[in-house]
Amino acid sequence: MAKILFSGKHGSDNPTLATLPYIAAKTAKAQGHDPIIWLWDEATALVRPGAADHIYGVNIKPLKEVLAEVIEMGIPIWVCKGCALARGVDQGNMIANAEIKEMPDFIQALAESDKNVEY
Repeated sequence: MAKILFSGKHGSDNPTLATLPYIAAKTAKAQGHDPIIWLWDEATALVRPGAADHIYGVNIKPLKEVLAEVIEMGIPIWVCKGCALARGVDQGNMIANAEIKEMPDFIQALAESDKNVEY
């Protein structure tokens, strides 16, 4: 099956787009693919415990529920270091499966992926 990198950059500024990378990664994993979620920009603020609890996109499950399923499925959530640090997020205050990564990690994952989807 395919290795797919799902990039997300939205947070509370756009709850629907903030949720879609998680829905897509969860669906890909259920279909047997190998997804990674990469978070940039405002999306990095939502990896703090409880931060996603009040994110409700249009006509989709609340992010809190989708995120719990993503964590249960063991899907890696990679968080841009610079973006996270700018928002007061570090390795010590993140949800399960989330890990601080740097640009070389992103480029390597991108190079090894069959597909890249950006939200």
